[in-house]
Amino acid sequence: MQAIMNTYGRLPVTFVSGQGSWLTDSEGRRYLDALSGIAVCGLGHAHPAVTEAITRQAGQLIHTSNLYSIERQEAAASALTRVSGMENVFFSNSGAEANEAAIKIARKYGHDRGIAEPVIIVMTKAFHGRTMATLTATGNAKVQDGFGPLLNGFVRVPYMDIIAIRSLVKANPNVVAVMLEPVQGEGGLATASAEYLQGIRTLCDEHDLLMVLDEVQTGNGRTGSYFCYQQFGFQPDVVTTAKGLGNGVPIGACLARGAAANVLKPGNHGSTYGGNPLACAAAVAVVETIEKDNLCKNARTMGDYLRNGFRERLSGSDSLQEIRGHGLMLGLVLKQDCPTLMADALQAGLLLNVTSGNVVRLLPPLNISQAEADQIIDTVSSLIEALG
Repeated sequence: MQAIMNTYGRLPVTFVSGQGSWLTDSEGRRYLDALSGIAVCGLGHAHPAVTEAITRQAGQLIHTSNLYSIERQEAAASALTRVSGMENVFFSNSGAEANEAAIKIARKYGHDRGIAEPVIIVMTKAFHGRTMATLTATGNAKVQDGFGPLLNGFVRVPYMDIIAIRSLVKANPNVVAVMLEPVQGEGGLATASAEYLQGIRTLCDEHDLLMVLDEVQTGNGRTGSYFCYQQFGFQPDVVTTAKGLGNGVPIGACLARGAAANVLKPGNHGSTYGGNPLACAAAVAVVETIEKDNLCKNARTMGDYLRNGFRERLSGSDSLQEIRGHGLMLGLVLKQDCPTLMADALQAGLLLNVTSGNVVRLLPPLNISQAEADQIIDTVSSLIEALG
């Protein structure tokens, strides 16, 4: 019996080193990484700024406790509030934990207003994590199966249906928040329109609800702005992020502003490891590098380059239905499921994955070169053309 629990359907490869957009396996074979550890390594592998930051910090101090002030945590919070326009931050170890913090903020916000059983509106095909609260908020029966009873206090509506949200708010006085992803990373890269997001913002303002955006995957430059919502001219009340924030070092963050920023008090929430010096040193290096190297712009430029390349190369294909996403978060929606495509790409020396059965998800590093983008276009297009 394996010593590791059987929770992952792993492909038969072991990576031992990486540099930039490339990984090398135990047999010495190199692979172009168009997945970035599922949007984690936005700066690529072994980035010198991150390596230097965590090496220096590990030699000074890895952990104390949140019972005391942590200088690197304060620096990371200052960097994040500056780039986001939010007011304060709670640090966790993952995106699921960041979303747990957001859910707790929304519930306590309701209780503080005298709502004994607060309700959060969530979306079909959402993915917010695998803890019990985030699993309940997730709109995927497959990942929920076997883990009931799920939590009360969540009501699901169709994604991109503002009328359904408005009707539910009107009918249910216990609604305290609307929680959604601007791009559904695990839900086939369904992408919210500006009108839809702005409509939710307006509705939340009218009814004193919290607008909670899950930017675990879309944040940290991935979609062409530091956070995706910054492309649409509004501020959420709560925004969560993780993945690309530490470039592989586990860290998550729940950011809040306005009334939401003042909900949690000492004793309401906490984390032993959350925001420790090592993780926050990595986060500061990531935020500073994204800004210094203008990687949001590169994500927009190279994202457009990839989209245009795929449109040109696959214009005559019967397999491609549409291209979704923003920046370097791309989904190639195929007309049929492609269960072997991830393994086929691995054999071709490229890392990608497939979500929702028929959506090829591409999440290359934010600093990807044009030559690497050309290789992704060529390899992925050839794989799609081979589907017939």
